[in-house]
Amino acid sequence: MVILDERADISIPVIGGKHLRENFVGARINEFDFHIVLSHFKGHPSGGFGGAIKNLSIGYASAAGKSWIHSGGTSKTTGWRGRDQNAFLESMAEAAKTIVDLFPGKILYINVMNHLSVDCDCLSRPAPPTMADIGVLASLDPVALDQACVDLVYAARDGRDLVQRIESRNGFLTLEHAENLGIGTRAYQLVMIDG
Repeated sequence: MVILDERADISIPVIGGKHLRENFVGARINEFDFHIVLSHFKGHPSGGFGGAIKNLSIGYASAAGKSWIHSGGTSKTTGWRGRDQNAFLESMAEAAKTIVDLFPGKILYINVMNHLSVDCDCLSRPAPPTMADIGVLASLDPVALDQACVDLVYAARDGRDLVQRIESRNGFLTLEHAENLGIGTRAYQLVMIDG
């Protein structure tokens, strides 16, 4: 197992960012030619939901980078306190863009939609799941993938809790900003594979 920021972090420029001019990720990121972003899609207390875009941003970020993103590019040490919610959501998309730009066409995204709770696995005591498992989705486009997952939550009869979490945190803003930055598109074609 490799921990990307075990030794140091590096700065990657953000092209076209509204809040971030740079992103801080683990220095070992360049040891790999191809990446698989495997995400447990679920709700999130800050972002509304967590999937591929969250893992491209927060998942790749160094410790300083996580604070940088959470603070909307104002602090590398105290990002969770007194932050602007929309700046945080847009900063996640901007940080994700740096990873996509660094490895164009060399990232596969997989979202696992099971144990669907309103909370993130990063919490010590996440809320229990309130939805039935949906399945596993994959794409070469992280925006389309996360949008498809959100749409499946909205279409589910038991998705009310997670829909409320997404809307209460303005979670769609991350998808909108990611699409505007050119990371991917919110339009997609869902292909079902029975197996």
